[in-house]
Amino acid sequence: MMKAVCEKLVSRGITISACESCTGGLFASRLTDMPGVSAVFDRSLVTYSYRAKMEELGVKEETLRIYTAESYEVAEEMVLGLKEKTGSDVCVSVTGLAGPGGGTDDNPVGTIYIACAYEDKVDVKKLQTGSADRSYNREYAVNEMFRLIDRMIG
Repeated sequence: MMKAVCEKLVSRGITISACESCTGGLFASRLTDMPGVSAVFDRSLVTYSYRAKMEELGVKEETLRIYTAESYEVAEEMVLGLKEKTGSDVCVSVTGLAGPGGGTDDNPVGTIYIACAYEDKVDVKKLQTGSADRSYNREYAVNEMFRLIDRMIG
């Protein structure tokens, strides 16, 4: 999936940027594993803290306070802020609870939100891996980011 998405982006000249929280740069690492992606990849911001999300992406403090960083609302604000900042054709964000700790009954470990903005569309997807394995959850999130991008760009 990753290779196919990168080939589509490059062949169609679709620029891409990412902002990552729980994956900590893993998406950018996977993206840059692909030869030729430098023609379209602008940047990836690792916005792990509340402060980084607010300063780099314009996520509202109120949104973080009400919904927490691991929410649909924050994933959406992250991707919209990135789109405004970079002007990239495709922007993707990820935030969530990679584990093994930090979960609650309402927001268990393995709950991850990814958002993608392309053209005038934004899609936010909630993932629930059911796992407390940090590596598994991060890899799962990255794979789903590529799937969402593929669906968005057609």
